[in-house]
Amino acid sequence: MTKFITFISLALAITTHVHAQSFDFDLTKEQPVYTDAIGYGYDILSKPTKKSTTPFYFSVKVPDGNYKVTLTLGDKKRASQTAVRAECRRLFFENVETKKGKLQTVEFVVNKRSTQIDEKNRVNIKDREKDYLHWDNKLTLEFNGAAPAVSRIKIERDTTATTVFLCGNSTVVDQATEPWASWGQMFPRWFNTNIAICNLAESGLTARTFERAHRLDYILAKMKKGDYVICEFGHNDEKEHYDGDGAWYHFAYELKLFVDKVRKAGGNILFCTPTARRSFDEFGKIKNTHGEFPTVTKTVGQRENVPVIDLTAMTTTLFETMGVEGSKKALVHYPAGVYGDRKLEDNTHFNTFGAYEVSKMVVMGLKQLNIPFVKELRTDWKDFSPSQPDAVDQWKWYDSAMVDTKKPDGN
Repeated sequence: MTKFITFISLALAITTHVHAQSFDFDLTKEQPVYTDAIGYGYDILSKPTKKSTTPFYFSVKVPDGNYKVTLTLGDKKRASQTAVRAECRRLFFENVETKKGKLQTVEFVVNKRSTQIDEKNRVNIKDREKDYLHWDNKLTLEFNGAAPAVSRIKIERDTTATTVFLCGNSTVVDQATEPWASWGQMFPRWFNTNIAICNLAESGLTARTFERAHRLDYILAKMKKGDYVICEFGHNDEKEHYDGDGAWYHFAYELKLFVDKVRKAGGNILFCTPTARRSFDEFGKIKNTHGEFPTVTKTVGQRENVPVIDLTAMTTTLFETMGVEGSKKALVHYPAGVYGDRKLEDNTHFNTFGAYEVSKMVVMGLKQLNIPFVKELRTDWKDFSPSQPDAVDQWKWYDSAMVDTKKPDGN
């Protein structure tokens, strides 16, 4: 009888949570392992013990939308150091330190999505995306760091935050696995609870394939008046060779299409020129591998009154400042044995340090353009210059559970 009453109480609690779209979990008490039937619990890795100092994941089944997450970090019996991420390694807090017996509360707004646009339509995702945490039916929180400790998780539906939608390719996407990373997944780190970031980018996409996969349709369906859309294309568009393709015709046409559709839906649109590739000439200068695509991005932006952030120029400055050898430390360059048995040498795709630096460039671009939502930066933001990058030897990233040395689509 007692077990039956306990089961009914648990079922009522879950029903109440789902109806209210509000959850409150006391992690100092026993919590289940996640199943779809239960709808919440520890996930991905083994369930942590009370004395555990290893990373862990906690998932909650929720409808699509933005959610305010309030975390109580720390432990009464030990000091802690906790990095907070969500979904596919989306960064919110780097390393929050608490002393033994001390607790600290942090807050952020996270976007949860699935492929569902409406009753009839879905985003067409690639096969490689089908296992990504950012396309499933649950919100997954990752707690990493030297000694992660979480005492409480509170999750509430948020309908007031401004949503910033990201469009792009492998330099923007929330990369699902180590050691790859992109600026879009570091971008949420800088904003308070008035901003949510929804990243629809995916490796290998062009402006045309992004739109044809109904990713833009998803944005238009979910957008509120006054939300923002940031687009960075070019890396893969420059390799399209259908009749009529090219920077000045088809690429310009696609950018104009994005502008018209976003504005018709009541949104604000911004462009970024493509990040530079690490391709040096004999004089230690970065070569232009993008042809006229950055120029076209700027030209369409000027013609359509769209603000443009010049990531091509800023990443060029970063690479040249770090030097021919030093710049490898911002990209996926690792000797054999670090991530798998083979050496990794990629001059397009960033590692976590490089992605973190580029995310700062995007923020600086927003500040220079005086884009209104940049007023919602967190209080610990410090202005950044790519000519004075952060010290790479002071960067600390604790690897997530998912590792895959296969190169992302596109180049």
